[in-house]
Formats: sequence, C-alpha cells, structure tokens
Amino acid sequence: MSRSPLLIIFLVVFIDLLGFGIVLPLLPRYGEHFESSKWMLGGLMASFSAMQFLFAPLWGRLSDRIGRRPVLLIGLAGSAVFYFLFARITHVGNSGPIYGMSPLFWLFVTRIGAGIAGATIPTAQAYIADSTDKANRGKGMALIGAAFGIGFTFGPLLGAASLLFASEGNGPSAWPGYLAAVLSAAAFGFAMWKLPESLKESSTPAKRGPLFDRGAFQKALVRPHIGAILAAVFLTTFAFAQFETTLSLLTKRLGQTDGLNFLTFAYIGLILTIAQGGLVRKLIPRWGEFWMGLAGVALMSAGLLLLGWTSQQNSMTLVYAVLPIAVVGYSATTPSLQALLSLCASDDEQGGILGVGQSMSALARILGPLIALPMQGIDLALPYWVGAGLMAVSLGLVITLRDASYLSRTAVTPPPLGH
Repeated sequence: MSRSPLLIIFLVVFIDLLGFGIVLPLLPRYGEHFESSKWMLGGLMASFSAMQFLFAPLWGRLSDRIGRRPVLLIGLAGSAVFYFLFARITHVGNSGPIYGMSPLFWLFVTRIGAGIAGATIPTAQAYIADSTDKANRGKGMALIGAAFGIGFTFGPLLGAASLLFASEGNGPSAWPGYLAAVLSAAAFGFAMWKLPESLKESSTPAKRGPLFDRGAFQKALVRPHIGAILAAVFLTTFAFAQFETTLSLLTKRLGQTDGLNFLTFAYIGLILTIAQGGLVRKLIPRWGEFWMGLAGVALMSAGLLLLGWTSQQNSMTLVYAVLPIAVVGYSATTPSLQALLSLCASDDEQGGILGVGQSMSALARILGPLIALPMQGIDLALPYWVGAGLMAVSLGLVITLRDASYLSRTAVTPPPLGH
C-alpha cells in the first residue's frame, strides 16, 4: 500500500471537510434569521443530503470513466464557489432581497450547490480502493472517517473563533462562510499540485452507460452480499442521523448553552478522529472487515441503548460517559461496511458501487431527522431506543456476510484474544 497518495487524499478530504464543519452548525441559526419556517428550515437542512443522494453515484460512475483526480478537483472547486456564495448571501442578505429573490432562496441555492460538489466522497473512497490491496482496504477506508472526524472537531471550533473576531451587528457573520471557501480553495490548490491519478492504465475500462442510472439501486440490491451491505449501511447511517439530529435538543434539555453544545459536537469529532484514525486502522488488518463491522454494530447498538437510558437521568456527565460507546461503534462500522462494499465490486465499478453506498447514506441522512424530531417530541429517549432496534437488524445483516469468505483474508476467522 503506497502511503504518499493516501496521505494526500486524506489531507485533501480533511481540508474540505473543515469547511463543512464550519458551516453546518450555523445553518439553522442563519435560516431562522432570514425568517425560515420550521418546514423550510427542515428542507434547507435536508437539501445538502438530497443532492448527495442524487449525485454521489453520478460522480462515482464518471470517475470510473475519466479518472478520480478530475472529479475530485471539480468537487473541491465547486465547494469553494458555493461556500463563498454562502458568505456573500449571509452578508448582503441583511439588506433585503437579492436580485429580486429572498436571501432564504439563495441559501437554498448555496446548500444545493455545496451538496452537489460535496457528493465526491465515494470518488475519494474509490481513490483509496485503487491505492490499496484487499488486505489493507478497510484500513485505507478508515482514513476518510478520520478526516471527517478531525474536520468535524476543528471545523466548529474554527467557526466559533471566526464569530468571536468578526462581529457584524445583529445580522449573521459572513466570516465563517469565507473561511470555509478559503479552506476548500486551499484543498483544490493542494490537489492540483500534489494529487496523482489513481486509476492505472491497466485498469479495466468502465462500461459505457447513462451517468444517471435509475436502475443502479435495483441492480446493486440484488447482487450477492451487496444488497445486505447496502441495507446495513442505510440502517446504521439512519440510526446515527437520528442521534446527531436530536443530540443538540437533548443537551438543551439538560441545560447546555449554545457554546457548550459546540464543544459537545467537537468532543464527538475528537472521538471519531481517535477511533478511526488510530484504533480502527490498527485493528482492521488484524480482525478483518467482517469482525470489525460486527463489533462496531454491537457497540453502536449498546451505546444507543445506554444513551436512551441516560437521557432520562438529567445528567450531562452520564451523557459524556456513554457517547464514546455509540461513536466508537459507528467509527468501526462505517469503514468496515465501505471496505466490504468495495471488495464485492469489480475494478471497473468501484466508483459506481461506492456511489450507490453513499446515496444510501444520504437517503438515511434525509429521512433520519424527519422521523427522529417528531419522535423526540413524544419521548426524549425514543429516537435512541428506535436506533438501537435498527442496529439489531443491521447486526443480523452483517452476520449473513460470514459466508462471504472471499471478502477479506480474515473475514471468517475470529480475532485472537489479547490482541
């Protein structure tokens, strides 16, 4: 496994995800400032994931044809442009309509554009698949999770810092958007300079066909093992999306200020970073993707059960104590399922299959909040109980992969005790 391309792709994804981490915590507040209704705010939050659902397979299949590097460069450039527009809208919009349209309309435009540009994560995963052998596939995929974790740790902190140093009266500050745009532009420049193409000349050419393949999901779902993996990806992401969406309301009920809530999400990002960048990357080569995924699903299920119990105890200390269980479980599950999905796909369809997997994740991130928030209105713990139940189903799906011994050199060998 060549370290240099993997380090470069890690840095590129990390710098770009810093921008995502800066903007995301601010979006609901900016939407409310521009007089968004609750329904419109929900649509604004879902628009990014909706575009990823639609465009992730397209970018993946396009990268199978023309290469990973040009697709990644297009995505990074698009992110820089739409984060810059986000900053301009938050600044100019305080004065009224822009080109005859409300600032909220333009916020939708920026989020839709950012979602399209940011749907290149499966292309980055395909880049890793090109650059690793099967034994190191899961270890390589954990790099994306580590980049996300670090970005999600430092992005909110950078965004909070930019707010402290850039007061603009009563309106929302444009500086977080400008900072996100600069970071994405820096990632684009770094990729232009250092990122080589990962598709080899000897690779099997991708089959020609429509980039928007409406039958891609159906074809993937009926493939041996791929259907079970995609279902597990959906359920796992759905459960975690419920957790992410409702956590800030839980902490509010427990008395946390907005500033402390930022730190709580940075704490989650730090756990993701340590788990995927250190623990999971070291354990996957020893345990294999199957056992790592199985352990992750079990941990996440236990963590959500404990979080449901903790939410009724009126103690942030207990919440901080049980959060690592669910987050470490998610950190182990995600790269394992991505690696299994990649190992089930042939060389000429890596981008396309991983793109379908990313679309499943995006669909789960669209539906998770829409279902979780009403449930939390019924009972504060209900989203976590339901999430734990979904993870039990996901556990059964992962167990069915035990017979797929070709997926990993350690797929059916239990991990040795004491290692």
